[in-house]
Amino acid sequence: MQLAFDIIYFLGQFYITLVILRFILQVSRADFYNPISQFIVKATNPLLVPLRRLVPGFRGIDFAALVLAVALQYLLEMLIRSAHMDVIMQNLLPLLGIALMALLQSVIQLYTWALILVVIISWVAPGSYHPGAQLLAQITEPLLRPIRQVIPSTGGLDLSPMVLMLLLFIVGRVVAGAY
Repeated sequence: MQLAFDIIYFLGQFYITLVILRFILQVSRADFYNPISQFIVKATNPLLVPLRRLVPGFRGIDFAALVLAVALQYLLEMLIRSAHMDVIMQNLLPLLGIALMALLQSVIQLYTWALILVVIISWVAPGSYHPGAQLLAQITEPLLRPIRQVIPSTGGLDLSPMVLMLLLFIVGRVVAGAY
């Protein structure tokens, strides 16, 4: 029985990550024609297209993707909580807060890994034209740009990824302490 819950949890988290990535790709204006972007769009369309009829977007922000990610995380948290405690919680509102914190933690982890990969790619294959490398750069650039404006590069060394990783670490610790 535990194996079934673990498989459901893994698949649920994977799909939620795809929905979060779709939202991030749209907000960061990443290349829609990138093969990885196309996969994410095709994987998330079955649930997002019907939801868009109910939840409209605004100024390029796809609120349907956010609502879908929160709803899926909420359902996943409810499933996990009921499986481990053998009871369904009477008050489900605190579970919404837990789901939101879990989503925020997922976004922080996603950006942390994206930054690590961007830094490694910049050392190993600078200026790479691989679709994955380009997508990672497009996702992280909107967060790195304001930091680069404050902290200029020093002798060819860009410190903005380290500063952003530190900020993500601090926010992640605050979120982890909240739930």
